[in-house]
Amino acid sequence: MLSFIIRRLLLLPVTLLGLTFLIFLFMSALSPYALLSTYVNNPRQLQAPGAAQNLIKQYGLDKPFYVKYVSYLNQIIHGNLGWSQTMNETVVQVIKTRFPATLELALYSIIPIVIVGIWLGVVAAVHHNGLIDQILRVVALIGYSVPAFVLGLLLLFIFYGVLRWLPPGRLGLGFEMIYNSPAFHHYTGLVTIDALLNGRFWMFLDALKHLIDPVLTLSFLSWAGLLRITRSSMLEALGQDYVRTARAKGLSERVVINKHARRNALIPATTVAGLMFIGILGGVVITETIFNYPGIGSAMAQASEQLDYATVLGLSLLFGLITVVGNLVVDVAYALIDPRVRLG
Repeated sequence: MLSFIIRRLLLLPVTLLGLTFLIFLFMSALSPYALLSTYVNNPRQLQAPGAAQNLIKQYGLDKPFYVKYVSYLNQIIHGNLGWSQTMNETVVQVIKTRFPATLELALYSIIPIVIVGIWLGVVAAVHHNGLIDQILRVVALIGYSVPAFVLGLLLLFIFYGVLRWLPPGRLGLGFEMIYNSPAFHHYTGLVTIDALLNGRFWMFLDALKHLIDPVLTLSFLSWAGLLRITRSSMLEALGQDYVRTARAKGLSERVVINKHARRNALIPATTVAGLMFIGILGGVVITETIFNYPGIGSAMAQASEQLDYATVLGLSLLFGLITVVGNLVVDVAYALIDPRVRLG
């Protein structure tokens, strides 16, 4: 197992280097003046006469590709991703401010996704070709077919536009003022946890209320995929010899399903759930935009609308980093669950 993890860790720097190369390859299509926004960390650096041309020479943006790439890597190593014109702060600060919101949304979404998705998949497999299975397959088909923006707008219309129950955003106006005040201590950046740590239970409830609609949107769309994966894996497990042997021994159907079949069927479902979590962490642009949720997904949408190159490229680098590291974690988790993987 240790050698398996070491092999994956040795591949990580190479993969990240390839990621930066691809991103910079797309960046190279921009003019030196457009690229400059990804190097400066304060717009005042460009106010002096001739400052832009001097900075272009300083960072080698008028030099060959390999010189510019080395300069770009140097900026990344030193934590400089440029200035975000959209947010009026550095891109690093945008990530620090926005990423906890997306992380909070991902954490609250993955719990119902895993619990409900796997449970529905097991139920569908146990009642194979029965009425329950047919209903769940229709639900899964709907989940695959309905776009995120349609479901999100529908939930927003019903629960906020009509019923006035679940408002968009991350907090109500009153609680947001408290959250941004000096008296409020930001321990984690996650509103629900920080509210409890500050002893503000009503703020905690308000934050939960704002999370319900985006969590429902993400969960319903993900349930469909996890349901189908779990159902197929469970059907395959139920047809294995060890399941028939367990039944021949006289074990109850409940024990056969829960202890023998489901445990093995969860291996691919766990991998898919991990990839879903990575996808949410990468910024669910449509969902965050619909519900005015201040995460990195909505920041990416705003930056794209205003052609804010520094923010788009910086967040793209973050998304790629999350995907690469997340896949490494999923690979290791898969190896822990299924020892056969370590032999590959």
